[in-house]
Amino acid sequence: MIKDPREPDPLSWSVFTQGVWRDNPVFVMLLGLCPVLAVSNTATNALAMGVATTFVLLSSGVLVSLLRNYIPKQVRIATYIIVIATFVTIVDYAIQAISLDLYRALGAFIQLIVVNCMILGRAEAYASKNPVANAFVNALGMGVGFTFAMLCIGVVREVLGSGSIFGVALFGADFQPWAIFVLPPGGFFVLAFWLFVFAALKKRSRKEVAHAA
Repeated sequence: MIKDPREPDPLSWSVFTQGVWRDNPVFVMLLGLCPVLAVSNTATNALAMGVATTFVLLSSGVLVSLLRNYIPKQVRIATYIIVIATFVTIVDYAIQAISLDLYRALGAFIQLIVVNCMILGRAEAYASKNPVANAFVNALGMGVGFTFAMLCIGVVREVLGSGSIFGVALFGADFQPWAIFVLPPGGFFVLAFWLFVFAALKKRSRKEVAHAA
């Protein structure tokens, strides 16, 4: 039986895990790579950007879902952008109030969350077609998946490039940091490594499922 595309998805565990594993926004769909490569030079920056993006995902997804029956189709994209920009402004001022050093480290990439295609894509493809609970769980999964990917890259870059993690030194004074990992090329190298690992794990998982079947 063909599913009616207008019918909302049933709320289940897979709605959450979709963004964490099957459709991870970074390691599978390759979305939002600008902040992933630019601010993941430390684990702290990576975690902060992941949490900020998750907040905007959750808030905009819930609000779009609440208003989905009232937003005219002709202006839906413009409306979604306004909603997203509102929550990005809240995040921008919140980070600025919490830590100026962190705010300077993240720079313009906080404001650029507005144009993150992952957030606009979830609003258009999922939140606008499903009830609030589904939109919240799906956005949470996508946010957790994005934050997980940011941390995977940020931890490796900080450990190899600075010899520390979350600012805490891991090695002795004789450790020679690999400075390239805190520079832009290091982001590409580490992202390529994790893409390979993630693809290998998914391939192995598919083989195990096929063998079990």
